[in-house]
Amino acid sequence: MPRTFAALILWLFAMVAQGAPVAITSARVWPGPDYTRITFESARPIDYKMMVLTNPDRIALDLQNVTLSAPLKALADKIEGSDPYIKKVRAANFKPGVVRVVVELKGEASPKLSALKPAGEYKYRLMLDVYPLHDPLMALLQKKDTPSPEVQPTTPVMPEPVAGDGEIITQSSQMPSTSASQVDRLITIAIDAGHGGEDPGARGPAGTLEKHVTLAIARKLKELVDAEPNMRGVLIREGDYFIPLHRRVIKARQLQADLFVSIHADAFTNPEARGSSVFALSERGATSAMARYLARSENASDLIGGVSLDDKDPYLARTLLDLSQTATISDSLKLGKAVLGHLGEINDLHKSNVEQAGFAVLKSPDIPSILIETAFISNPEEERKLRDEEYQAKMANAILSGIKRYFSANPPLAKTKMALRD
Repeated sequence: MPRTFAALILWLFAMVAQGAPVAITSARVWPGPDYTRITFESARPIDYKMMVLTNPDRIALDLQNVTLSAPLKALADKIEGSDPYIKKVRAANFKPGVVRVVVELKGEASPKLSALKPAGEYKYRLMLDVYPLHDPLMALLQKKDTPSPEVQPTTPVMPEPVAGDGEIITQSSQMPSTSASQVDRLITIAIDAGHGGEDPGARGPAGTLEKHVTLAIARKLKELVDAEPNMRGVLIREGDYFIPLHRRVIKARQLQADLFVSIHADAFTNPEARGSSVFALSERGATSAMARYLARSENASDLIGGVSLDDKDPYLARTLLDLSQTATISDSLKLGKAVLGHLGEINDLHKSNVEQAGFAVLKSPDIPSILIETAFISNPEEERKLRDEEYQAKMANAILSGIKRYFSANPPLAKTKMALRD
């Protein structure tokens, strides 16, 4: 019996033992500054083996009992030249019953592979996340946290001494009593565009995706914040990629943000539901059935976006055991009330008061945090508004007006900063 024929017979026996080959029905790429994700979706689970190789840096992913389907063949065309971590991808039959996907990297990386069960509109997914060895957020933290000399101070705080690189300077949180010691510092607003990447969020009757609306409003809000003296806006999500809820909290804390504003466009089973809402965290349960429904829906983002239930983050566990949570929630309610008042000037309010529920993304122990449901994307009329750039700009203006009103009554205190030399 010829050797090739014998190999074919063995392969056929192996296929019978394993069942019919699995077809990859979709292969998606989500590049972002934090990491790049490649997603393989199939009707059945995929067996796999991953190897990290050097000289050159690359990842070899062997997919067992998988056919070389059209989505795999087209994967190479989905890698953008601007991708920060991946140079190119190629897929080919490695040996009978095994497809090898080779991911060529632009440098050393830390890959993570996760297999997820069906969730939302998705079937089984295998996700390859390519992380850099060093956190790109640290580059932002290296910028000196003071405005240009020509900007006049608007918020009195204690002066910040300059230290050697990386040295932490702890300062008093008391406001100065004399104008002679008044200097300014940048107020940092962490702006979180809800959903992203694998997690599209809610879908409007005309097909509008929540993740696109939230990012559009977030970008407009950042522009407005950056135009204010002594304020800067930082986007937690800068593009169409997914960030787990706990990572959004951690990023805001790494930035030493003064406020955290999460932007959403909610949906409900009744298409007539309408109006804007603002939410703060609750320690004792939801303040209404709608708040409970929305919190459950938003917290499901991790499962939809691609976070394994087995993932544990010890950093988050530490941050959420802070006893300052109650005081932070009180400040969050004040912020929410200020923002809600201005939202009511451009849209109906679903509720006239700030509601509370257990939103995971609001669980920073030391940053006043609110979640804004700008409008019901499930309502055809409000969906049309959310797609309109002029309305998005009005929404961003209303949010900023609320933030400024909050600070006018609650001036930011000096806080521990990392002082760096130029």
